[in-house]
Amino acid sequence: MPKRIAVIFDMDGVLIDSYAAHFESWRVLAAENGVEYSQLEFVAGFGRTSPEVLAEQWLAKEANLTGERIRELAERKEVIFRDLIECDFPTMDGAFDLLSALHAADFALAVGSSGPADNVQMVIEKLGAVDFFSAAITGSDVDRGKPDPQVFQLAAERLGVSANRCVVVEDAPVGIAAARAAGMKCIGIASTGRTREELRAADLVVGSLREVSVVDFRELIESDSETMKA
Repeated sequence: MPKRIAVIFDMDGVLIDSYAAHFESWRVLAAENGVEYSQLEFVAGFGRTSPEVLAEQWLAKEANLTGERIRELAERKEVIFRDLIECDFPTMDGAFDLLSALHAADFALAVGSSGPADNVQMVIEKLGAVDFFSAAITGSDVDRGKPDPQVFQLAAERLGVSANRCVVVEDAPVGIAAARAAGMKCIGIASTGRTREELRAADLVVGSLREVSVVDFRELIESDSETMKA
């Protein structure tokens, strides 16, 4: 019997088209604190955890930035974000259908996101995908954000699947780098704000989740197995 294959999904830009909501939540947070936040800053930080972004980008906006203040700002930013997607949930086209097909084919499924646990849980529930996922790794579970591979390594560990049997679905260059560092295959999705060229390090780049099927995931893993046998 062939070994099980796992698929680890990033959340933002993969399961939900959250680009606009995340940018707006950063913009609102900045406005509440009397500063500006540019789209260039947003793009530079997209895919990182909110505390990491704040530590790197907020020093120029607020002197004497403490760890406690970073936590306070990060929590407020995510509350704004959840309020935005609660009103208008931006499901990625094809997300539910792909998850359903993979689950039916007995793939092990996980979320591997830099986002906080409350965000991830809300998205899984609103997608109607609670029964599909066997693990959900969030920014709360890791010490190091992407491009560090920790989030994907932990997902594989919780699924009980070796790295060479895992495929990551990502929309960010830092996420693809993390998947590579973890020794996993990767599918890049050119979602809002991304180009195919940015994602060229992935094994396969698509414009929509509707462009991939159960067969594609199997072929990515089994092609390596066949190469190793040869």
